[in-house]
Amino acid sequence: MNATLPTLADIEAAAQVVYRDFAATPQYRWALLGERLGTECWLKHENHTPVGAFKIRGGLTYFDQLARRGALPREVVSATRGNHGQSMGWAARRHGVACTIVVPRGNSTEKNNAMRALGVTLIEQGDDFQEAREHAMQLAAQRGAHMVPSYHPDLVCGVATYWWEFLRAVPQMAVAYVPIGQGSGACAAIAAQRALGHGVRIVGVVSRHATTYADSIAAGRVVEAPVSTVLADGMACRVADPEALDILIPHLDHVVQVSDGEVAAAMRAIYTDTHNVAEGAGAAALAAALQEKAQLQGQCVGLALTGGNVDAPVFAGTLSLR
Repeated sequence: MNATLPTLADIEAAAQVVYRDFAATPQYRWALLGERLGTECWLKHENHTPVGAFKIRGGLTYFDQLARRGALPREVVSATRGNHGQSMGWAARRHGVACTIVVPRGNSTEKNNAMRALGVTLIEQGDDFQEAREHAMQLAAQRGAHMVPSYHPDLVCGVATYWWEFLRAVPQMAVAYVPIGQGSGACAAIAAQRALGHGVRIVGVVSRHATTYADSIAAGRVVEAPVSTVLADGMACRVADPEALDILIPHLDHVVQVSDGEVAAAMRAIYTDTHNVAEGAGAAALAAALQEKAQLQGQCVGLALTGGNVDAPVFAGTLSLR
């Protein structure tokens, strides 16, 4: 199992790849967030990457590894609800590789536009992420293109660079909350924690309306679960990845489920307290910490603001709710 986790040397090498495109993102101790949570609280700003989310780190590392192996394809195909697709588009453009991304029908308009702006050929297919993913796999097979999965050790290695930055910057962190979509973010947190020998406890966060990871971790095997979240599209997964589960089950401290209402409240709180925009999944860590506020007193808490890519009408509606 440990062989699937990147080492400290792997993460440090990945950081050098990432830093060719952008600098380390900041983490700040926001006073108002600390007051709200009732304890020391740090927020890692992955909304400050060039695509507004953490996924770009994994894309850059994944393509770098393909290039090092002399295996860069003519075309890549993948599926997304948005941030993974932007990551693929950015990295594919950097390496001169054609990129086709499949999204489910009704996907975020602004995320779709952002992917097209990076040169992505966008296809809308399926009613949810899983159906889009299955179509992408068929398309890749038909075209002889390289199918990029949503979870892969090379993606985890790149994503681990933000946790490597975060844990080195906040050595006193006692507990960290990280949202789980397909698992690369939470597995990356575990990888960095273990590589650095940091004592932080990693808590996974899932949508109460997309519980495959919570159900699968509890059962010790993949358990498919329906998806009904309308706000946390970055966590809207129906089928957990078995490779991610192998890492999450033994190493996560526990899992918290958050409702769309709690996510909306956390989006408002982040905007009110820091004037940063968080998409649904990007606010999920704070939503979980607020749910467990009573148990966190006296502990240093780390929160991953994993992305800020939310459509303007959705965000405006969220801010107007009280």
